[in-house]
Amino acid sequence: MKTEPLRIMVAEDSPTARRLLVEILRTDPALTVVGEAKDGLEAVELCQRLQPNLVTMDIQMPRMDGLDATRRIMTEVPTPVVVVSTLVERDIQTSMAALRAGALAVLQKPVGPESPDFEADSRRLRDTLKAMAQVKVVRRWPDRAAAPQPPPEVTPTPGARPPAVLAMAASTGGPAALYRILSDLGGRDTPPPPILLVQHIALGFGSGLATWLGTATKLRVKVAEDGEPLVSGTVYLAPDDKHLGVTADYRAQVSGAAPIQGFRPSANWLFRTVARAYGQTALAVVLTGMGQDGLDGIRDLHQAGGRVIAQDEATSVVYGMPAVVVGANLAHEVLPLGQIARRLLALMQPTGRLI
Repeated sequence: MKTEPLRIMVAEDSPTARRLLVEILRTDPALTVVGEAKDGLEAVELCQRLQPNLVTMDIQMPRMDGLDATRRIMTEVPTPVVVVSTLVERDIQTSMAALRAGALAVLQKPVGPESPDFEADSRRLRDTLKAMAQVKVVRRWPDRAAAPQPPPEVTPTPGARPPAVLAMAASTGGPAALYRILSDLGGRDTPPPPILLVQHIALGFGSGLATWLGTATKLRVKVAEDGEPLVSGTVYLAPDDKHLGVTADYRAQVSGAAPIQGFRPSANWLFRTVARAYGQTALAVVLTGMGQDGLDGIRDLHQAGGRVIAQDEATSVVYGMPAVVVGANLAHEVLPLGQIARRLLALMQPTGRLI
C-alpha cells in the first residue's frame, strides 16, 4: 500500500527563504508542502484549517512571531513544530523559548545552493522533519503558577554519601525538561555537585542553549572546556559536535573522537566516563528523547554502583531513551518530570539514600 507523503506547512516571512525551504522539501517524495504562511498569525490560521503533519516555524515574523505562534498552535491545534532559525543570538534565545513552549527541535536556516554544505544540510533538514512528524504531541495549556510541593521525604541512611556528580542526557524534548529541572535545583543554599549535560541539538545552538538554560537557574551554566576542574554549583554542557566526559582526576573531558552510534555528543560517552571516575557516587538522569543513546553507558554506571533515574512515559515528549533504560531494568526510579528535581535534591542531602 502506498504511503501518503507527510503534509508540511512552512511559516517564513522572507519570500526568498520560504521559496528555498519549499524547494528543499519538494525534492523528497515523502514530503509535500500544503501551505505557506508569511507571518505567525497566518501560520496559526493555516494550521487550524489544513491540519498538517508538521509546521516549520521561522522566529522573526510580522504580526506574530514564531514563539507566540508556537504557543498558539500547541494550545489550539497541537501539531509538531520544528523551528528554523538564524544563528543570531536574539533568534537563538527565542528559539529556545519556543522549544520550552512545545516545539520539538530547532534547526539552522538553510543557506543557498552555493554553500558546499547545502546538500548535506538539506538532507539533515528533511530527515529531521520526517522524524519529528511522527511525534505525538499533546496540548499545552498556558502556563499557570504551580502549587508549591511539600519537601520530599528522605530516609536517613547513616554514613551514606551524597552524589559527587550529576550527569543528565536528553534528546527530543530535552531543552524544556532541562530548563525545568535546573530551575528547581538552583534554589538551595548548598550548591549541588557538578552537573554534566549532553543534549542532542543542531550545530550552532550549543552556546545559545547554555545561555538560555542559565536564565532558568542561579547555578552557573557554561559550555564545557577540556581539562577544566569540575566545580560544585556549575552546569557543564557538551559543546557543539564534541563528546563530554570526565577524567580520572575529575576534570571535564571534551573530545572530538568519532560519533558513537551516530551521536556526538554521546550520552554513552558521558555515562561511561562518569561511571569510571565516580563509581558509587555517580547520579544519572535519562530524559526524554528518541532512540537509545545512553543505554550502554547507563549499564556501566549501574554496574559501578551509581544511581539511575529515568523520566516517565507520561511526561516524556518522546519515550525512547528513558524507555530502553527502564526496559533493561537499569533505572532505580522512574519519575515524572515535575518530581525529578525534588528527588535529586533529596538524594543530595547527607541523609539521602543513594545506594
